[in-house]
Amino acid sequence: MIDRNFNGYQLSSELLKAISLLNFISPTKAQEQVIPAVLARKDIIVKSQTGSGKTAAFAIPICELVDWEQNKPQALVLTPTRELAAQVKEDMFHIGRFKRLKVAAIYGKYPFHVQEKELKQKTHVVVGTPGRLIDHIERGTIDTSNINYLVIDEADEMLNMGFIEQIETIISSLPQERVTILLSATMPQDINVLCNKIMKDPICMEIEEQHPATDRIAQERYQVDQTDKMQLLLDLTIVENPDSCMIFCNTKQTVDEVYAELVKLNYSCEKLHGGMEQRDRLSVMNEFKQGFFRYLCATDVAARGLDIEDITLVINYDIPYDRESYVHRIGRTGRVNKLGKAITFVTKEENKFLKDIHDYIGKEILLKERPEEETVRQSKQYFMAKIKTPPDIKETKGAQLSTEIMKIHVNAGKKTKMRPVDIVGTLCSIQGITAADIGIINILDVSTFVEILNNKGELVLQDLQNTPIKGRLRKVSKADR
Repeated sequence: MIDRNFNGYQLSSELLKAISLLNFISPTKAQEQVIPAVLARKDIIVKSQTGSGKTAAFAIPICELVDWEQNKPQALVLTPTRELAAQVKEDMFHIGRFKRLKVAAIYGKYPFHVQEKELKQKTHVVVGTPGRLIDHIERGTIDTSNINYLVIDEADEMLNMGFIEQIETIISSLPQERVTILLSATMPQDINVLCNKIMKDPICMEIEEQHPATDRIAQERYQVDQTDKMQLLLDLTIVENPDSCMIFCNTKQTVDEVYAELVKLNYSCEKLHGGMEQRDRLSVMNEFKQGFFRYLCATDVAARGLDIEDITLVINYDIPYDRESYVHRIGRTGRVNKLGKAITFVTKEENKFLKDIHDYIGKEILLKERPEEETVRQSKQYFMAKIKTPPDIKETKGAQLSTEIMKIHVNAGKKTKMRPVDIVGTLCSIQGITAADIGIINILDVSTFVEILNNKGELVLQDLQNTPIKGRLRKVSKADR
């Protein structure tokens, strides 16, 4: 079944409401093919390039099929990087928001005991990186006995990072009767072998976008000496004057050096690489998505799968060593039928990498002459004006979902034996409130957070000032988002 909007997929009203508020107007090609196949509980292999809307393609049907009543995780999504795990968690949380689905993100460099506590509560979907998931499986802190849906995202990157054995270890802990979905931009032999091992009569889909990313992105290259790269970068950023730009480097050290130079020149800039604390990495990504700064210097941790709207320019300060990384890097711009631009710096020693990229994308990247001094000088006035103008802050992806939801904080938790049933019972005793108005409940040691839906937050907040919960009046306030 091919449908030009989401109403033909027999989705619940809760999902359709979330899809509408997330501004999903019509399905992408990937979504048109994947959604009905997952709803029919078929194993699927999806070969699809970046920017094709594939996260929603598997997230929408899985959120539809998951049973809210069950407490154990029913879906497991494996991702190669922590950034991608955090993003997929956010996307699935937003899609399942009105169905009240609990989604947990499990990855390394984050306190294990915090994740353990989260997994002890009702959890419908777990998104994670292989290493940390194996830690939880081996310690018995995650129950995989009820996993009905397994998603392996960015499978070729998993292979490149040496995760295939870990994936097989994780799969050995899962029920054999399940739906398995594997997504990959390329299909090397090892991925085919894995598919044969873990899937039953899979449907193979190769999603050819009508306007693939490489056609939507104007690609240019500059021959440059290594010692002249920084000056060329400064000249091009002045001439191009992008609203939002990603600068990719091959090493953490180069990212640090480029970042330091740009900050010295008052560029609105941050950096991202694997040597940073995980909390800082996620904070930088979220702030870049919202437009708090214009330039992000990054290694390839930011090249895969991350969905950031309206990046106008990508600069490969270092040409990537492998051709797939080139496509993923430039795919941060030109997202889903928008136009973008990508510039690559190439030294004489790097021409072999350039040839490999040309063979892979099937065309030659246009060679350009560096801008004249006079062109740079004339452009500088507009560039400086933009530097002095604060960027427009964008709404977060789920902002529209939250307009009728209030999150409240109750000053009591597990240590006072607070249970979800206590919260639900009290809220349903308030006149005008039913179970349909109660969203996700998250009970911590000394705090409980509850989402109140359908614009009824103020009513609940006011009533709970004088209504006991579990036999006592509690301090109840609006929670900080």
